[in-house]
Formats: sequence, C-alpha cells, structure tokens
Amino acid sequence: MNIMKYALLVIGVFLLTQATAIAGQGAKTMPSTDELIKDIPQLSTQDTFTKDYDRYMVAKAEGGGEAAAEAGEGKQEMSEECKALRRDPQADIGHMIKIECEPTVGQMAKLMDNPLGNVAMLYTQFDLSRMENPTNGKEANKGNYMGIAQFPKGLGKNWNIINRIIWNVPSMPLDDDKIDEFHRGIGDLQGQTVVSYDATVPPPIDAFDGRTTGFGDIYYNGLFSTKEPAHKFENGATFLWGLGFDLGFPTATEDILGTGKWLAGPSGIGVYMGPKWKVGALVQQYWDYAGDDDRADVNLMNLQYFIFYSLSDTLSIGAAPNIIANWNQDSSNKWTVPIGLGIVKTVQMGKVPVRLGFEVHYSVVQPDDVVGTKYNLRFYVIPAAPSALFGWMK
Repeated sequence: MNIMKYALLVIGVFLLTQATAIAGQGAKTMPSTDELIKDIPQLSTQDTFTKDYDRYMVAKAEGGGEAAAEAGEGKQEMSEECKALRRDPQADIGHMIKIECEPTVGQMAKLMDNPLGNVAMLYTQFDLSRMENPTNGKEANKGNYMGIAQFPKGLGKNWNIINRIIWNVPSMPLDDDKIDEFHRGIGDLQGQTVVSYDATVPPPIDAFDGRTTGFGDIYYNGLFSTKEPAHKFENGATFLWGLGFDLGFPTATEDILGTGKWLAGPSGIGVYMGPKWKVGALVQQYWDYAGDDDRADVNLMNLQYFIFYSLSDTLSIGAAPNIIANWNQDSSNKWTVPIGLGIVKTVQMGKVPVRLGFEVHYSVVQPDDVVGTKYNLRFYVIPAAPSALFGWMK
C-alpha cells in the first residue's frame, strides 16, 4: 500500500502544480505584440508553413496565448481560414490537413480522446501488478509490457473499422518448468493479456517461486462504427458506438505466458464524449475454439470502463481499469473489479502529439481462493497522427 500512497501523492502534487500554473497565467498582464515577437527573426515570404507554425508556437509560448501569437503572424503564410480552424475545437482535422493547416495540441488531444476517432495511435503501456496468493498469503509482482497499434480504415461513405493489433511481453512470478510439471496454467486477464487459468483446486506448488519472462499471445480487435456520431446532444456532446470481434493467437514463448489456445469472440463499445466528461466502456469476450487439449479452456470477459474529466484542452484526470470475469470459476473466484485514478497529459514532441498517462488501480473485488490482482500501476506513452495523413486509411 506504500506504493499506492506514493503514487497518489505524485498525482496530487502534479495537479496542484498545474492549478498554480493556470492561476498564475490568468493573473499575468497580457504583453504587447511587439514584446512577444521582438526577439523573433523576421521571416521572408518564401518560408515554409512549418517555419511559420514554429514562429506561431514561440510567440504563444512567450505568454501571449492564441490571440497574441496570431497577431505576431503579421503577413506570414498562415491563412485566416487556418487561424479560425485552429481556434475551433470542433474543426475537421482531415480538412485542416488537406489545406496544410497544422492542428493544435488541444485539437489532437480531443481527437485522441475518441476511441473510435480518425486517428492512428501507437500505445506503449507498462503495467506493474501486485498479485496475491490466498492459499499461503504470499504476494509478488507481475509485470507486463503491452503494445497496441490502432488505426482506422474507411469502409465506404458511412462506416469505419477501427483495427487494434495487440502484443505483450509478460513477466510472471512463477517458474514455467513447475507449471509444465503439473500441466497447469496460472494468471489473469490484465488489460488485453489473456492467460489460461485453471484453479478449481489450490495449486500443489508455490505459486510465487521463480520468474518467467517472454513474448505473450497476440490479439486482434476490430470494431465497426459509423463515421458520424450516433447521437448529438444540445450541449455539444456526442454518443458513439461500435460492434466487432476479437481474435487471439497462441504465440507465447512459454506456457505460463499465454493460453495455448486459438481464441475468438464478440466485442462492443459505447462512449459519451462531452465538453468535460468522457465516459464509456469496451467489452470483449473470449472463447477458445482450437489449441492444446492439455491446456485449460478459455471463457473470459474483459470490460474496460473509462471515466475522464478534462481540466484543460490537454490535461485530464480519471482512469480506465479492466473488470475481469472468468466464467470457468465458481462465484467466489469469478470476478476482479478494480477502481482507479490517474492523470493524462497530451504534449507536442517535435511535430508529433504524444499522450502521457499514469494510473493507479485497486481491486475492490478479487478472487477468494485463487491468485488474483490486488492493485496495479499503469504508465503509458501514446504518439498519434491523424488518419488523414495516410491515404490508405481513408
């Protein structure tokens, strides 16, 4: 619990720092345009849009905000249409790219908020889970690196398919040789990682002895969704939904790191995208249909719910924990239900918008008699690019 207290303290200090910075900016006197750009070299009419945008961002960073930065543009190449689009949080990013108008970080953050949006993202996620073995009271850490390549593909005029390819590198607190000896699996579904789990009786070995690290199973998730929101509210919010399917492939390098099964099942998502709140859930069901007959059958559900509140265009608080149901277990061992809190910040790194996030999850419900997750620390880095940059995604 000391790790959790420290993590929550870090989140609290960060939020206090952000609030102080915002308050300080509001109290400052707006500098004149001349003061903002006096040290910026004059650009010729032959300068590219990229240099013009860099000058815009420098002027803004000096403290003048959007209006002063645009005033400092003078006779530069950024058009009035581009300036208007950059001030519009609902602007069509695809149209902006088409006219060579670079979106703001806030606009890209809003696009990345939408799990069904027209944006390509590469997730790099690290989870550190504290596992508890109720048969002997021991605890140990499970680590997992997860990569997700997400990209949309247009299907005609009205539909998209959102593709997600998921790979994992788990590190389990157990020697795989001991699992082979008893022909058993041990693990849970943490994030997108499904691990075969047969624990109808207490394990006849020490569940936390040794460690096995390697490549895990690969998964694919495809979600069909309409290009336009299903519903628009009077406050500017939207509701979106998608339906699709999941596939799992037994690519794990060790038995303990995967299911040993070929998996398939349905999936669905619904999300409310409001001016401040983003609330929704992604539900995925996995069944095995082929694979190693000596391995446990798979019948698992992963429900990842997400609740986030925007403090600014680029800063949010909230979390996206994973509720797990192992339908093969009895009622006392079926559910893992975590709650969580975290912070998410979108920044510009060079020309690439990047999302940084840190979350803490605690399982208020966990299995009584089998190994389960007590709490989890999650850190992720997500670079993104509008799908309009890639012709093959249209």
